[in-house]
Amino acid sequence: MVPKICDSDFKTLKSLIINYPVQLKTKEVSQLGLELERAEIVSDDQLDAGVIRLNSGVEIRDEATRKLWNITITLPENANPAQQKISVFSPLGVALIGFKEGNLVEWMLPGGKKQLKILTVRNE
Repeated sequence: MVPKICDSDFKTLKSLIINYPVQLKTKEVSQLGLELERAEIVSDDQLDAGVIRLNSGVEIRDEATRKLWNITITLPENANPAQQKISVFSPLGVALIGFKEGNLVEWMLPGGKKQLKILTVRNE
């Protein structure tokens, strides 16, 4: 599966990665850069409403444990785990950005390789 990213998110994320302080760049920042390189970029008005983008509310399920998560994918400065706001630079953010409702995403997270089912996507 290839992630689908709208043009405005692509420009925001690409600029953020380029200008991010070197001492703060983690492997996830590099992985997001690689995901952006392989992504299909579409105009904002052509992006399906069910695709995860910046500020999307997402309900996902870990297929192994059946655990449900309700999170929002945000820019790093807006991340707040206590409010379930997850940075796009986090392992989970990198895994989900650009994929859509119904997709099964397989990704290496800190707890090991996970299969995550995207149940719902809310874009406002």
